[in-house]
Amino acid sequence: MASGELTSGAYIKHHLQNLTFGKFPDGHWGFAHTSQEASDMGFMAVHVDTLGFSFVLGALFLFFFARAAKKASIEAPSGFQNFVESIVDFIDENVRGSFNGKNPLVAPLALTTFVWIVLMNTMDLVPVDWLPVLFASMGVEYLKVVPTTDPNATFGMSIGIFILILYYSIKEKGLGGFAGELTLHPFGKWMLPANLFLEGVNLLAKPVSLALRLFGNMYAGEMIFILIALLPFWIQWSLSLPWAIFHILIVLLQAFIFMTLVIVYMDMAHQKEH
Repeated sequence: MASGELTSGAYIKHHLQNLTFGKFPDGHWGFAHTSQEASDMGFMAVHVDTLGFSFVLGALFLFFFARAAKKASIEAPSGFQNFVESIVDFIDENVRGSFNGKNPLVAPLALTTFVWIVLMNTMDLVPVDWLPVLFASMGVEYLKVVPTTDPNATFGMSIGIFILILYYSIKEKGLGGFAGELTLHPFGKWMLPANLFLEGVNLLAKPVSLALRLFGNMYAGEMIFILIALLPFWIQWSLSLPWAIFHILIVLLQAFIFMTLVIVYMDMAHQKEH
């Protein structure tokens, strides 16, 4: 959909609207045609575009990394094998530097979160009208192509990480040890309510900070691309190219920050000193 076909406000709202499938108030199921219809569907509505792009990009990650592993050669490594090995070495170095426990899950978890988020963030570099126009020709009215600009995606990942943090905190420290960590620190047993409040807030802040940091940065970047698309054509290219080049740093940096925090939080879950 070209920006000239809509007012500026309508254009922005259109590009920030997910392709939503859910149950209408009258009981039938279908796709929302307005933001109000999407809102009326409630909590159980599904953002089809977010799920679709997330799964496709995740499948591409698994396919190409599995292909590189299958075709790995010591004598004559391909360029792609060297590229994959450099990513794996980078992740392994960060895990060894930040994680002091023993858990074979942490490195694959860090690799998966980093590469998957990089791929999802990179969709922000696709010109904002290309895919929406393509899908509009097939009858798809709304389409958001960057999964990490949807808080449902970022919170989904962060809640998954949070569940792992809780699981390994209890597994490594025991239920009593984990409860003691929440209730006896930092002020001792005589300040149990204050300890529980402070440690509880600290614990719950982990998934919230993971989700909102990634969402906020990517949403802001996408908004700037949309605003640039509203400008005259001759100005668009003079602004979008420098912003896209700068945004490459944001794409990689946000994935790195998310991965680093995952490693740090998993290390904290494995600490038994207290």
